[in-house]
Amino acid sequence: MRTDSGATTVGRGLKDDPGRGTSLSILGYGAILACFAYMSTWQGEDGAYGVLSLLPSLLIVIIAIKTKRPLESIFAGIIAGSLLIDPTNLFSSLGELSMNVVQNETIAWIVLVCGMMGGLINMLERGGSVLSFGQMLANRIKTKRGTMLTTSFLGLAVFIDDYLNSLAVSASMKNLTDRFKISREKLAFLVDSTAAPVCILVPISTWAVYFGALLEENGAVPDGQGMSLYIESIPYMAYGWAAIVVVFLVAFGLLKDFGPMKKAEERARNGQPVPDGVEDVGFDTSNVRRTSIPVGLMNFLLPMAVLIIASIYYEIDLLLGALVASIFTMVLYFAQRLMTFGELTDSMLDGFKVMLHPIAVVCAGFMVKAINDELGMTTYIIDTISPYLSPELLPALVFATMAAVVFSTGSSWGVFVVSLPIVIPMAQAMDMSMPLTVGALLSASAFGSHACFFSDSTVLTSTGSGCTPMQHALTQIPYAMIGATLAFVSFIVMGYAIA
Repeated sequence: MRTDSGATTVGRGLKDDPGRGTSLSILGYGAILACFAYMSTWQGEDGAYGVLSLLPSLLIVIIAIKTKRPLESIFAGIIAGSLLIDPTNLFSSLGELSMNVVQNETIAWIVLVCGMMGGLINMLERGGSVLSFGQMLANRIKTKRGTMLTTSFLGLAVFIDDYLNSLAVSASMKNLTDRFKISREKLAFLVDSTAAPVCILVPISTWAVYFGALLEENGAVPDGQGMSLYIESIPYMAYGWAAIVVVFLVAFGLLKDFGPMKKAEERARNGQPVPDGVEDVGFDTSNVRRTSIPVGLMNFLLPMAVLIIASIYYEIDLLLGALVASIFTMVLYFAQRLMTFGELTDSMLDGFKVMLHPIAVVCAGFMVKAINDELGMTTYIIDTISPYLSPELLPALVFATMAAVVFSTGSSWGVFVVSLPIVIPMAQAMDMSMPLTVGALLSASAFGSHACFFSDSTVLTSTGSGCTPMQHALTQIPYAMIGATLAFVSFIVMGYAIA
């Protein structure tokens, strides 16, 4: 605080002394990391870390809530985990971990898909197609409730992949939600709630293809029957159904805003749908081409149709679908002289740049998973709850524990490579319904993707909607927890009914 004469008053707090506050933060982080290095000596004789394996993920959550910066909090957890494993080789282990993640086939796929999708959406934005789609909707939708319901139904329609849902639906609905003073956080919630939770319920999706193959690899069913088991499990995927119920209750206005979402909506009603601190988030729309609504609508729907058809044709591969759709869009726009080849190329590159931060967060999340795997976190959690398992409680406890694991790692797919070889034999030994067990596992995966502040779905949805991952996550978590509670109770009921 300053006096009228401009002199600084004496006795100001730490908030007014950024230098001192930064020094204390550095000292605090240094002390925490030193504690992790010291705790590396507590490793058990059998090489197990036990409860210590939970600490890096706990540190990530605490720092993220305090700083609202997911990438920095993840790296703090990575460093802490590396110190816990081997404090004497910190830099070499971090370098090796980084190389392993960069060379990972899944990471390469994610980087390319995110980049291609970012470029495609940016072309649609700059070509005026997204604007035309929004204007078409604006001519037909006259209420705030109608806007939220339309967003939710669009999310249900784009079921082939949660990445496509997160980016395409959010980008196409931003202008309309802004018009009706709906916060970007509410938009992100509506989109994200119809991303992973819906994708698990549809057998024609990237999730179904991946998990169907994974079930066969882990002996849940004979070869060639993974998809059949997946389809049998869909009625038991309680979190997916619960999330859809919650999102439509919100869209209809039957479930009122509360918690951080209430504050975000109050800000939007006062004329600020875009939250503070997101000037650099989202795609550049400063140079949008103007077309007639019919032409713009055609230029939006055709690339989307090509994207979906090509993805299905290439066995639900969104990378090849995005590549075909991007080339198709460039040819379509160039033929109409809507944009030059140079402008189309720049749009693709700029869209890729927008996705660099989300890609970095997702890659860092995979590094967290690798650290947790080395610490044995998943195995420790499952071993801890095993004495309390019974056929009746198995589905509910599998859902709760695996949801916690996915939430703490941000890896809705990768974590099941570790957990399925443990959970599937456990269910078979208890003679538990395999569709119900798979339903619990997929529900846990969807919840983790939906609720985790650094999961790929959360980060991409926030980027497409125009808010930060923490703003999106903190406003969404209370609603995700409602869905998780409904799912947990459902699994208890189904466990006693089926066991």
